[in-house]
Amino acid sequence: MLPAPWHLAQVNIGRIAAPLDSDTMHGFTSRLDEINALADGWPGFVWRLQGEEDSATDLRPFEDDTLLVNMSVWESLDALRDYVYRSDHVAVLRERRQYFLPMKEAFTALWWVPAGHLPTTDEAWQRLLHLREHGPTAHAFTFRQPFGPLTPE
Repeated sequence: MLPAPWHLAQVNIGRIAAPLDSDTMHGFTSRLDEINALADGWPGFVWRLQGEEDSATDLRPFEDDTLLVNMSVWESLDALRDYVYRSDHVAVLRERRQYFLPMKEAFTALWWVPAGHLPTTDEAWQRLLHLREHGPTAHAFTFRQPFGPLTPE
């Protein structure tokens, strides 16, 4: 069986409700190592953005320093969906309102990349902006409105 020529990239951002070292954020930050290790070992996981430490919480690639970024690459949409909604990650997802402020615009984008390509934060930001401006398309989409890989960009 040949390896898949496409992988799925995802970015999600969140505006933190308080400084990361605050009591407010402790429930989130105390689980980062556990949740990241779970992702690293999940079937279909390829890569995730990391900073100086094991997580990406020290990275601030966007103009707003209150935005945290999470990026990863997966072998398939199903692999990512299973990790997000069928693992212990779902508990953190349910608690997100305790740690992150509501966002009016799209904060998660998915897109296909050639296998072996690791997206940059600039690329991710452009995909997120595209989703906000145009809605789900093959260029940037959501879990609710996914698109399959079509042609190289």
